[in-house]
Amino acid sequence: MIYPHNFEHKIGFEQIRDLLKLKCLSTLGKDRVDEMIFSKNFDEINEYLAQTNEFLQIIQEKVNFPDQFFFDVRPSLKRVRIEGMYLEEQELFDLRRSLDTIIKIVQFLKEIPEDHKEDELPYPHLSKLAGDIFTFPRIVKAIDQIVDKYGKIKDNASPELLNIRRELANTTAGISRSLNRILKGAQSDGYVEKDATPTVRDGRLVIPVAPALKRKIRGIVHDESASGKTVFIEPAEVVEANNRIRELEGEERKEIIRILTDFSSQLRPLVNEILSSYEFLAEIDFIRAKAHLANEMEAIKPTMKNNPMIKWDTAIHPLLQKALAKQNKKAIPLDIELNITQRILIISGPNAGGKSVCLKTVGLLQYMVQCGMLIPLHESSEVGIFNSIFMDIGDEQSLEDDLSTYSSHLTNMKAMVKNCDENSLLLIDEFGSGTEPQIGGAIAEALLKKFNEQGTYGVITTHYQNLKHFAEDHQGIINGAMLYDRHHMQALFQLEIGNPGSSFAVEIARKIGLPEEIITDASNIVGAEYINADKYLQDIVRDKQYWERKRRNIRLKEKQMEQTIEKYSKEVETLNKEKKQIIRDAKQEAENLLKESNARIENTIRSIKEAQAEKEKTKDVRQDLEDFKEKIAQIDAQEQKDKIAKKMERLIEKQERKKNKKKETPSAKSPRVIKEEPIQVGSRVRIKGQRTTGEVLEINGTNATVLFGQLKTTTKLNKLEKSNSTPKEETTATTFISGQTHDSMHDKKLNFKQEIDVRGMRGDEALQAVTYFIDDAILVGVSRVRILHGTGTGILRSLIRDYLSGIGGVKNYHDEHVQLGGSGITVVEFY
Repeated sequence: MIYPHNFEHKIGFEQIRDLLKLKCLSTLGKDRVDEMIFSKNFDEINEYLAQTNEFLQIIQEKVNFPDQFFFDVRPSLKRVRIEGMYLEEQELFDLRRSLDTIIKIVQFLKEIPEDHKEDELPYPHLSKLAGDIFTFPRIVKAIDQIVDKYGKIKDNASPELLNIRRELANTTAGISRSLNRILKGAQSDGYVEKDATPTVRDGRLVIPVAPALKRKIRGIVHDESASGKTVFIEPAEVVEANNRIRELEGEERKEIIRILTDFSSQLRPLVNEILSSYEFLAEIDFIRAKAHLANEMEAIKPTMKNNPMIKWDTAIHPLLQKALAKQNKKAIPLDIELNITQRILIISGPNAGGKSVCLKTVGLLQYMVQCGMLIPLHESSEVGIFNSIFMDIGDEQSLEDDLSTYSSHLTNMKAMVKNCDENSLLLIDEFGSGTEPQIGGAIAEALLKKFNEQGTYGVITTHYQNLKHFAEDHQGIINGAMLYDRHHMQALFQLEIGNPGSSFAVEIARKIGLPEEIITDASNIVGAEYINADKYLQDIVRDKQYWERKRRNIRLKEKQMEQTIEKYSKEVETLNKEKKQIIRDAKQEAENLLKESNARIENTIRSIKEAQAEKEKTKDVRQDLEDFKEKIAQIDAQEQKDKIAKKMERLIEKQERKKNKKKETPSAKSPRVIKEEPIQVGSRVRIKGQRTTGEVLEINGTNATVLFGQLKTTTKLNKLEKSNSTPKEETTATTFISGQTHDSMHDKKLNFKQEIDVRGMRGDEALQAVTYFIDDAILVGVSRVRILHGTGTGILRSLIRDYLSGIGGVKNYHDEHVQLGGSGITVVEFY
């Protein structure tokens, strides 16, 4: 069900129909555009979308689709059903060309390209349309025997017609010869001008003569020029011949009608089947038009869900985008989601902030997709199906029914309450307006409660505070805000779901230039509590955005941590497998060595027996071999242990290198004693017990100023020692941090606030405070801080940003989001 009757006009779908008709090639497609209706059948909608999407693919891939001749000959075919009626030459020619187009389209859709698998059609949904369509190649051939390539009846269409046209040609040639002879004689006598030629008047060949000389040539005057300076005479000698031409032309026309009548009689039994084929051609024209419009709107086939829901990313109102494109502007995309937990969206915000556009975008795109049209949004979007859509928008005052605007709104509400259910979508603009605010707001709240109980879905715009509060307190309803830039005093046309919007009435009134005394008086009338509530609402929105961003960052860090844990777990598992494999290999190698040793022992014993040596000597030899065996086993075992230890050490080192923070393992070798030179300006030094190196900038007595990275520090000379490492080695060296320093840094990180407020300070005071703040931020390693300096004259902002531009550790700096302070706050990000 679609309500009200002028729904298509309200959402702009009538304009979409007009745009579609412009894309059609004939009245075949235009009639289908008029027949296009809203569907709630999921499979049917999916099929329509798939067909259009396949044709869009044809367009974008620039495939040579046969769409040259789309002629609507259905009226002519229906006329031929009557006995004795026939198709005219042009109608026959249009029939021939359009039937040939149908044949080529069916062949195109059923043809399997060489790069496709057998039985794999490139456009399966369009091919299904062509599956049982009759084509009529014999009729095309029969027409080709009658009509030439210019659409005229051929001379040889029948023997009689051939004879007539031959005689007609001969007679015409004879008349031409006679006229030329008479004309030359008249010219030589001076009756006719030298450049005159024969011409045709009333279907008869004549010669032009001056009026004063017309009696000099015997014949019939047929016409006179508009200027009166020339008359056209048919000489008496060719009158009979011209009469014969008239007779032959009549006979020719009769023969052509006979040929067309005979052909139409043969065509008559097939008219119904041919009309069915033209319905297919109409459908192709309609789908083609939808695809071309989709290509123009950059529309896609979204993921469809067989239940009521909306999950749209970067949805665009196509008509608004078309209008803005003429001004070289772009429409702001809409992100919106309605689901089982947040079915009704209450949108609030300033006037002219885009609330109604948001409402109409939802209505138009949902209606378009359920009419089988592709819509402009992101491919990640999901689109559900609604059984009915109800709308209440604009001034519906009715003089005929004696209804005021508010009465009309209530009439619409009555229809919605009566008919809407869990599969309905409500679109209500300025809910509750049109009457006294207090009772209007109360009725709107009661209706909203009823809609929520019925489980319906909806998008509703309002300014009423009670509806915003109702949305916060009830499951199934959610607030949304159209964003507004408070600093530049302009609408952003962006929807943010989750927070109520402010009307910014005071700010807008002040921007327009309403006298301040009136604004103050109005603020006093509504009371400070109301004004402050609006400000608090804006602050809550700002804070919520800030914490939402924090929460997203935390979730991102947690995800990265989980990935890191998973990565190292896999590495440890791999390490253990390699360890076991090394041990197995070592055991196998030792076993092989022992077998070899046993073989040698047996060979030695055999040699002793063969030499018949003494028993004592044999015993000594056996003992020596046993000693050898034991020695080999010990050597082998030690070698295997060394191999295992070395490989394990390499694997552990590889794993350790991948970690962000590494601890230095003490060297097994004794440190070399190096004779140190005294520390001077320019020396590379480090604090004793630490690994971080810096450069000495200044020495003052027993104190030295050292630059560690971006941080300057002053310390005692006796606490420093020279570093012999190169700058490259220093960048890759592992940093050792003492326990005391680590605890100090930990406390500093816990107590560090990532925001500083310098509003009201003098320039030098603010700059000094920001300097210390940035140094501490770099020291504790935060990634982002905020500096509150306000807008004012912009001096503080310029001073601070000039300073930030010279700090190497600063990655970038920019204005805060408009909802969180805009240009009054500078956000600083570090490497």
